[in-house]
Amino acid sequence: MNLALPTSLKGGFAVLAAVGLAVTGCSGVQSSTGGESGGDYPSGTVEMYVGASAGGSSDLISRAVSKGLSDSLGASFPVINREGANGALAAAEVANATPDGSKIAIQNASLFTITPLAVAENEVTNLDSFDVVQGVSRDDYVLVTNPASGYRTLDDIKRATRVVRYGTTGVGTGAQLSAALLFKTSNVNAQAVPFDGGAPALAAVLGNQVDVASIQVGEAIENIQSGKLTALAVFGPDRIAYLPDVPTAKEQGLDVEVTQYRFMTVPKGTPQEVRDRLVEGMKATFATEEYKAFNEQNSLTPMEIPGDEVVAALEEDRQRYADLVQQYGINLRNEA
Repeated sequence: MNLALPTSLKGGFAVLAAVGLAVTGCSGVQSSTGGESGGDYPSGTVEMYVGASAGGSSDLISRAVSKGLSDSLGASFPVINREGANGALAAAEVANATPDGSKIAIQNASLFTITPLAVAENEVTNLDSFDVVQGVSRDDYVLVTNPASGYRTLDDIKRATRVVRYGTTGVGTGAQLSAALLFKTSNVNAQAVPFDGGAPALAAVLGNQVDVASIQVGEAIENIQSGKLTALAVFGPDRIAYLPDVPTAKEQGLDVEVTQYRFMTVPKGTPQEVRDRLVEGMKATFATEEYKAFNEQNSLTPMEIPGDEVVAALEEDRQRYADLVQQYGINLRNEA
């Protein structure tokens, strides 16, 4: 199978190389200091947790921001991978840390808006355990198919006479919810096939092992542009600049709007001075041509908004998703 390397990975290797020395050089540091008052923050190494394995979108975004923070704030921000449970393991590291800015994390919206609909109550990660510092970017989902499937449009999917097997990037993710909603709202008989991340889901649809898959745009776009995959719909509120000819699901008559976005968090109760310094460093990062090029390479839409606006978006999405799941009788736990 000729699997083209996604643009997100190709662009990411440059970022990994750029920050690799900083990460390696600090890997042996056992103590981190953030400055209790925040006045001299950061006064030591700041551990930056990411709830995904190296090379994926969350990891690459964290490393790009880490490099920018290191450059602008003059300290080391090593990225530490704690993959698993859609980011919950990394989130726990930060939630339980001393609130001094020594442990921080860029987190995914789906952990707080969708995962709670798919896990037991005692497994839910509580947004109240964090202070949300700053928005980062949005990473849209796209429904793709192998041209060999015979599907060319969503109307073809709606007219399917057999069970449509769809791949997602895991239980409790936006990929799972977007696909489940699409098939429920269109009354198509479908079967979920969850994979542990975007790479295996991409491989499955390229290999025609599933009929369609909901994948983040950055992971699928190169194969779409090369013709190895056909994009049927994007699930954001509007068409995206990276795939301007691909209509939204809503444009095609389906009440499906699901987005993934990321934002910087610190433990609840972190001093305002620390949060202000992180905002300062992130804004300086966002303004660099290097970071802007990183967003372009990885098909990311800037969502560089204040923390309180991120919280408002999370609360709105959480309620909206819960209402849709109830309205259409979707049980995300059973979609696996």
